[in-house]
Amino acid sequence: MNRMGRRIIAMVALGTFALVIGLVELRQAHAQEAKEPYPRMAPLDQYLMERNAEIAMARSAAPEAISRDAEVLVLGRHGYETAVKGKNGFVCAVERGWMSPFNGDFTANFWNPKLRGPICFNPPAARSILPMTYKRTEMVLAGESKAQIMAGMKIFIKQKLPPLEPGAMSYMMSKEQYLTDHGQHNWIAHVMIYTPLMDGAAWGADLDHSPVMLNPQFHGDPEPIDVFMIPAGMWSDGTPDPVKD
Repeated sequence: MNRMGRRIIAMVALGTFALVIGLVELRQAHAQEAKEPYPRMAPLDQYLMERNAEIAMARSAAPEAISRDAEVLVLGRHGYETAVKGKNGFVCAVERGWMSPFNGDFTANFWNPKLRGPICFNPPAARSILPMTYKRTEMVLAGESKAQIMAGMKIFIKQKLPPLEPGAMSYMMSKEQYLTDHGQHNWIAHVMIYTPLMDGAAWGADLDHSPVMLNPQFHGDPEPIDVFMIPAGMWSDGTPDPVKD
């Protein structure tokens, strides 16, 4: 075979090798995308809502007897801002996906722009839990990565986070919650109780026929609290919400 023929074969072989490598990389990228469908933050507009719609959704987190006099927050381009001043010390808001855990099975929703978690904090939680929502959101809107946000939260916890107040809890009883892309998008109406880090067995959490569940939302990673969830059995409008299997 002459030199030109050998050169053509070498070029074809090199091209075939590059094609195989490209296909492998493409397959790996598709596999990673399937594993983590939201690998980065979407454009901010996808996380924002029409103001009145967000106020109504935030209020739907708790029974009207509570939420009608609560402060209501909405997410703006520079963070959460007060849309309605409150009278009873409760604060209602709609959390976004970046309040998901940093690690574990639930982290895939961290950048999911569709997630909406209406929540209403009681006064102790508004003072000692809500600051974490403010801080995470501040770093998200500053364009920081998930790793940077986690590192920043560790510093914030050490330097500025108020101590957890006894009795801190919140309501998540909205029919409008969107917590997953799979199947039924809402979960169950429930209340959440915030505690220092502890063994879930102290509450009988996640045992057979126990109504108490240990939420993986914080669990010391890095926020130094646990969250115990208890089904409410009804939505905030009073209609029944049977506990799902």
